[in-house]
Amino acid sequence: MADEGETLLNRKNKYSRSVSHAQDELQSFRSWLRWMCVDQSNPWTTCLSWLVFVVMAIVVPCLSHFVLACSDCDTKHSRPYDSVVQLSLSTIATLSFLCLSRFVSKYGLRRFLFFDKLWDESGTVRNCYTQQLNRSLQILFIFVLPCFAAEIAYKIWWYASGASGIPFLGNALVSDTVACILELCSWLYRTVVFFLVCVLFRLICYLQILRLQDFAQVFQVESDVESVLREHLRIRRHLQIISHRYRVFILWALIFITASQFASLLLTTKADAEVNIYKAGELALCSMSLLAGILIILRSATRITHKAQSVTSLAAKWHVCATIDSFDTVESETPMAPQVDRNLVFPLSTDGSSDCEDGGDEEDDLDNTTLIPAYTYSTISFQKRQALVTYFENNRTGITIYGFMLDRGSLHTIFGIELSLVLWLLGKTIASV
Repeated sequence: MADEGETLLNRKNKYSRSVSHAQDELQSFRSWLRWMCVDQSNPWTTCLSWLVFVVMAIVVPCLSHFVLACSDCDTKHSRPYDSVVQLSLSTIATLSFLCLSRFVSKYGLRRFLFFDKLWDESGTVRNCYTQQLNRSLQILFIFVLPCFAAEIAYKIWWYASGASGIPFLGNALVSDTVACILELCSWLYRTVVFFLVCVLFRLICYLQILRLQDFAQVFQVESDVESVLREHLRIRRHLQIISHRYRVFILWALIFITASQFASLLLTTKADAEVNIYKAGELALCSMSLLAGILIILRSATRITHKAQSVTSLAAKWHVCATIDSFDTVESETPMAPQVDRNLVFPLSTDGSSDCEDGGDEEDDLDNTTLIPAYTYSTISFQKRQALVTYFENNRTGITIYGFMLDRGSLHTIFGIELSLVLWLLGKTIASV
């Protein structure tokens, strides 16, 4: 007993501490943040982070557009959509950097990633969340590197194939090389900062999904209504915290990305616009990057909302199974007239579930079609179970933006608004030709 209490105390101290040390579980993640120049753990790294941000997100894009742009190039080397590309990337990078700086300075990296709350979670949740943290940067670069490779190819072609540069270093070749490297670093920095905030949101949502899957186990074992209610209130509180922290970023990211796509469509559908891979290739890469980032946000939000709302159906199924079990117990004690075998009318598989093999990876403990064995649930009264189900039905939770729930219905709404804007703009453009 003493060993178990000591183990629990050590686990609590490990995950609830605020001061980092060289061997903590966030060491590799912090090293990546330092390499990406977004670490703000001390005054020196904070100043460096802001300096790199100003240079890469503001100074270099302005120089690229106003100084390094080729005004007298041929048709292949002109960049008519460069203003939209630079403004879109710099705007979304500024929003991401400001939000990330606020998150780290106000909450700290450990508290922001909910590592201070892991001490009372199960071992499965802690291990899976730590593994997902280590995979987060891999996911980030899976999205960034393909677009960055295409951007490298485009910039090298643009500078190497005869686009005139400004020899600000005295030599045109050296000047073009330095300018190309600066533009590529600026593009990579702005894209990485945006995707970093998106991937961190996905990571935090993944923790809540793990907790909800762990929470579903309470309906498989003997438990009381009070403990179930307390755990659900705790999960709901954490979802409210995530929504409150990220609502500004999600809302303004949607606005900026919508405005960027709207401006891109407006420019590319003009009567005198020339759209080809040489002119609009960089614009397409920018649009793909922004849309991929916002899709990570929306998919993570809708997924956690769906899982959170699946608790209602799980609790209702638990209540039905317990009620049936209670009635079967009463009927077994009282002699009854012979009845028709229900299995002859509604045949079941041998394990009590129907077509469970067809569910595949889409089913889990929160969303499945298997019956819950109710051999111990009759100890909980019908009124308590009904009250718990009523609570779940009237307290749906998930990721919200100022009260607007981000679920599958909201995705349909956002898609409808975006499609309406596109069709309206296309109609105006075609009608004016």
